[in-house]
Amino acid sequence: MAFVKLGSKSEAFRREGQAWHCTSGLPSDVTIEIGEMSFYLHKFPLISRSGLLAKLIKESCNDDGSVCVLQLSDVPGGAKTFELVAKFCYGVKIELTPLNIVSLRCASEYLQMTDEYGDGNLIAQTEAFLNDVFGNWTDTIKALETCEEVLPHAEELHIVSRCINSLAMKACTDTKLFNWPVSENGHEGPTGAGVWNGICTGSKTQPVTDDWWYEDVSFLSFPLYKRLTQAVEAGGMRPENVAGALVFYTKKYIPLMNRQESFKDATNHSKSGSTISTPSEADQRALLEEIMELLPNQRGVTETRFLLRLLRTAMMLQASPSCRENLERRVGLQLDEAALDDLLIPNMGYSVETLYDIDCFQRILDHFISIEHASSAPSPCNMEESQSMEGSHSLTSLTRVANLVDSYLSEVAPDVNFKFPKFQSLAATIPDFARPLSDGIYRAIDIYLKAHPWLTDSEREQICRLMNCQKLSLEACTHAAQNERLPLRVIVQVLFFEQLRLRTSISGWFFVSDNLDGSQSTILHGGNRDASRANGRGSSIDDMRERVAELEKECNSMRQEFKKVVKTKKKWNVFCGRKSECDLNPVKPLKLQPPPVNEHKNHKNGDSS
Repeated sequence: MAFVKLGSKSEAFRREGQAWHCTSGLPSDVTIEIGEMSFYLHKFPLISRSGLLAKLIKESCNDDGSVCVLQLSDVPGGAKTFELVAKFCYGVKIELTPLNIVSLRCASEYLQMTDEYGDGNLIAQTEAFLNDVFGNWTDTIKALETCEEVLPHAEELHIVSRCINSLAMKACTDTKLFNWPVSENGHEGPTGAGVWNGICTGSKTQPVTDDWWYEDVSFLSFPLYKRLTQAVEAGGMRPENVAGALVFYTKKYIPLMNRQESFKDATNHSKSGSTISTPSEADQRALLEEIMELLPNQRGVTETRFLLRLLRTAMMLQASPSCRENLERRVGLQLDEAALDDLLIPNMGYSVETLYDIDCFQRILDHFISIEHASSAPSPCNMEESQSMEGSHSLTSLTRVANLVDSYLSEVAPDVNFKFPKFQSLAATIPDFARPLSDGIYRAIDIYLKAHPWLTDSEREQICRLMNCQKLSLEACTHAAQNERLPLRVIVQVLFFEQLRLRTSISGWFFVSDNLDGSQSTILHGGNRDASRANGRGSSIDDMRERVAELEKECNSMRQEFKKVVKTKKKWNVFCGRKSECDLNPVKPLKLQPPPVNEHKNHKNGDSS
């Protein structure tokens, strides 16, 4: 910490209770009262340095030689600062430091201690030391913190803005270019390095990260911190660094942000005690709302996890509706980067209907979908290539959100208070093309049907329309075909599409078999030199024949399972009485015979040898 010594005389004051006496031996002829403290001084040293004191003493003194009494309750810094001013007037040794320089500078201006009342007066001395303070990061922070004590005077003299501009300039400067010791928190540049003539002679350096200044400035009060944040943002700092500093400050002064609460803790957070004194909920709420206004709006700058924790805290602190709406919009902007655990926000309303705040998630999802629709709107100025790239990225993020929604629905589906319209609305928000597979939504539907057995047949039909039976995997189809909770029509559709998939697969095997047979015949025309290759083709045909036989067995097994389901439902007579969309006629077994190898047969594929 920098310091400057002024004066040369030894101590000439002594304190007795609430009074300061000069020990020069001369009787005091002026008394200055500041609050409860009284200073018994002499006129000449004061009027030779202070224009204000010279004026007041001249106006207050009488010709009878009585002691002049002055009231200076408005002096910046109070009695503590005036003690240093009095010592300066008497030429007693004092020390200027970053902790007292601001109050001394304001007091010297208030007392009009200009060079008109003596060369090297206090205004000039303090101003020169202030310029030295602004050149050092740590000293500037200490000086800025003390501005709180004399804020109106410091603002009038532009000391606050000068401190903030100095800090902002250093924070925005690339430390790799200058390699200066910017902080006292372990990031002082070279390790064990000596400085000679302003040049660093050390060889080893500690890496300085972009967050080196976060902790140093976090000790500022929020009004000053807010101004510093705005200054570094105006100075060209990357939005990621601005957001990082705000995240650090938020976690430090909003304790509820740091609590990994379960739902029980969240609903009873006010009952839990702590040995560490924390700000009141009103102060935390006001700070949270202020920080929300400072966070950069760009997508991906602030972590989605932090935004969701901030949203949860805002609900706990009952922040303003505009603040919560702003947070929901920001989360919706980057919902594809969210994690399921962070989205499970406990319901903290007075009328707790569901365990989790499903309405909040619906609003977040609506924000995301509206942004996706706006970004995918066609523009005549875009090139075709850029459109395809943007569309691919949009589909990828939409698919991530679709998986997130399906997982969310699976988590909240067991809640018996989860109403059918809400489930339907939430699931239908995601378009069908965004789900490559329907396994996730099928799992959520199955859990919901199990937890809500009182649903009507019509509601079961409606909820099952949310999934695409053609996109179910083999495991999901097998489970759905035996699921008694599903409507009969859905089971029929699952079996139909599975048979259709089976037939398509068999047709593909036939096509490959024909090609291989043609290749085999052509190879035989080529002579004995390709006989071994022909034998390989023949073994491949045998493998395909075995595979087709296995597929036929699976098809017959599925048909038997379907008959069991129909008998269990006791609706076979109704089912047979009306013509269904699905072809339920048993699939005739497909008998595959390898075509005879005929050397004189004409093939469409030509000679493949």
